[in-house]
Amino acid sequence: MATLADVARRAGVSPATASRVISGSSKPVADELRERVLRAVAELRYVPNAHAQLLARPQRSVVGVVVHDVSDPYFAELTRGLQRVATERGRLVIICNSYRDPEREVEYVDLLRAQQVAAIVLAGSGYHDPAVNAVLDERLGAYAAAGGRVAVVGRHQHRGDAVLPANAEGARLIGGELRRLGHRAIAVIAGPATLTTTTDRLAGLHEGLAGRLPAEHVRYADFTRDGGARAMAELLDAVPGLTAVVALNDSMAVGALGVLRGRGLRVPADVSVVGFDDMPVAADVSPALTTVRLPLAELGARAMTLALEAADGSDRVETLPAELVHRDSLAPPPT
Repeated sequence: MATLADVARRAGVSPATASRVISGSSKPVADELRERVLRAVAELRYVPNAHAQLLARPQRSVVGVVVHDVSDPYFAELTRGLQRVATERGRLVIICNSYRDPEREVEYVDLLRAQQVAAIVLAGSGYHDPAVNAVLDERLGAYAAAGGRVAVVGRHQHRGDAVLPANAEGARLIGGELRRLGHRAIAVIAGPATLTTTTDRLAGLHEGLAGRLPAEHVRYADFTRDGGARAMAELLDAVPGLTAVVALNDSMAVGALGVLRGRGLRVPADVSVVGFDDMPVAADVSPALTTVRLPLAELGARAMTLALEAADGSDRVETLPAELVHRDSLAPPPT
């Protein structure tokens, strides 16, 4: 492979002049010298050393994104929006899966700081853990003080710009619709209790139901199909006469549908099921799932936009709306 020195020799200029032309330096270079350097680059098929450019340039080209699990449809959609904006702006994205381990998130932030990335986006839920939040906030503060940009998706206890999904409002819509239809025996399959996403959605549901949700009607589980199935089985054994089940994400709702079918219960004739997020699978299961739609790709796009835009020093907060999507899995309770 050709080197910078080879380009300089072919163009008849110093390595410093060749470097200024190739790196796009603001230092002036005569047009005639610039043309000679660019011609030499083309003739030699020279490819710049990205690592060397990263060290030399104040304009960094890599963005770090920390998600809980990019194989989860929720985070896949967020990442799609994040990458679209990064690509439009000529940035490379490094995606880190934390698997909902807050200590791993701290480790990833340290690694991304060491790589001098231009921005860090935390795209997973915040945690209810003051000790972890204090450590992560200290790391992000040090990174921001050195010129890095920080943005988060969801409710976090960290500095930086934030894009918030309307989790509480979406859950309020579900609660209000269940009340309107006449449901009283309602259960909830919630996500991990350590996550702010879970508590925000639960709080909105409590409000929409006007407080008609006993604690024993709530089961916490992983945000997975298997987690939803286990929680659904527990609820059927513990709470007889349920007429509606709200799963706080669509994957858990799909697991709940499988258990209900296995127990010989019809959806929605015997039990209604409602999900959250409106993943593609929600429209494909049988019966099609009533759920809350969040603009996930747009959430990711806005977070990346904020991360790459200069700010006036104050943290910016945006909230994107939610809507209830009616499908076949929700109906009035059986008479």
